[in-house]
Amino acid sequence: MFKLIIFGLALWVITGFNPTKGVDFEDKILHKELQKISGMEKPDWREVLVTEAQKASCTIEGKFLVLSGLTTNEPNKYIYVGRVNSCRQGGCSNPSHEAIGETSEYFDYLIVFDSNASVQQVKVYNYQATHGQEVTNKGWLKQFQGYNGNRSLTVGKNIDAISGATVSVYSITDDIQEKTKLLKKILHGHRTT
Repeated sequence: MFKLIIFGLALWVITGFNPTKGVDFEDKILHKELQKISGMEKPDWREVLVTEAQKASCTIEGKFLVLSGLTTNEPNKYIYVGRVNSCRQGGCSNPSHEAIGETSEYFDYLIVFDSNASVQQVKVYNYQATHGQEVTNKGWLKQFQGYNGNRSLTVGKNIDAISGATVSVYSITDDIQEKTKLLKKILHGHRTT
């Protein structure tokens, strides 16, 4: 039994398994989603650089991407690929859990933006939490379409609450709101330079 445990730990270290490592940008599901969004078999997505001043007001758990190589008549498409903490079995994630070394459950998602930083689509592509899977529902996610950061998103008012998915709903809503505002800052910064 002891040898089995040692073997398992060794395999864990060798493969680099780390649940807090962050978003896997080489994920096959993510690449298929990026192909669908671009309409190309080998899309040329490039990372959008975010300055320290721009990200000072929020947390970045992911990356902004822009689709390169489009024709001059076609507006840019922007994508945010990120991770949101969610509820874990036996309790919900909160900042104090991370401070004492506990890992929280999460889900990876993406936001498709048009060239004006207006949300076109939200897609959860990797749900790793034990609770709140209802936030992956396409019908529920459609309510973010058209969001451009000019109004506040409020769960229970203009965003539907989901019983049993409270932490997931608030987490993704807050993150979409935050990343939309950040992309607007990024685009505004690029236009003025």
